Amino acid sequence: MDIGISTFLTDYSVDVAVVARRAEELGFASLWVPEHSILPVNSGTPWPGSADGKIPKVYADIVDPFVALGRASAVTTTLKLGTGICLVPERNPLLLAKEVATIDMYSKGRFQFGIGAGWLREETDIMGGDFAHRWAQTREAILAMKQLWTTVESEYHGKYYDFPPVYSFPGPAQKPHPPVLLGGMAKNVFKRVVEYGDGWMPNRVTPEDVKKGRAKLDELADAAGRDPRSIQIMVFGQQADRDL
Repeated sequence: MDIGISTFLTDYSVDVAVVARRAEELGFASLWVPEHSILPVNSGTPWPGSADGKIPKVYADIVDPFVALGRASAVTTTLKLGTGICLVPERNPLLLAKEVATIDMYSKGRFQFGIGAGWLREETDIMGGDFAHRWAQTREAILAMKQLWTTVESEYHGKYYDFPPVYSFPGPAQKPHPPVLLGGMAKNVFKRVVEYGDGWMPNRVTPEDVKKGRAKLDELADAAGRDPRSIQIMVFGQQADRDL
């Protein structure tokens, strides 16, 4: 088992370069950075992390994860660097594929692509996503990005994304691409992981939840003719255990 850290980085927090260097020195395996490009001033969507549903101000303050992880990659050599998570429906997949490949290249294959579809309807709407069908949109984006990462003349034709043959370089250092880890506890998350992901990133779950999830992933992978060992689990958002 590897242990990593996840943190909200802002213009008033510790510099990500300091965090990354110290995490590597202490033996942590990975550093994960979340994403919220904007926070709507007026929102009717309750935050799922508290009883009152009030969204913490830090959600409006966090830095761009790819820029932050790029900075972290420059001061580390072994620390894995992940988005925890990247809100895929809010980004253009052609640009996102380039960002992922570039950071993976510069970090020499240390990038972990944690993805999600988001929970804040107003944010998704403002950023151009289709909230009602955000996972269908996410699926198309990932399939399109895989084409961009693994083919020379890449093209994709879908409902949400449609582009003719294009060149997109550099390619990622990891082959065929960095691991795509799906966040969340949605009812279809396991089917999605098996179809187009490389791992599951559940949030604030118990060991029993992980055990049940592992069994379901193995069952679905076997049914799909996929090696269950190709699917990893990365538990996200746990409270720090200072006795470890």
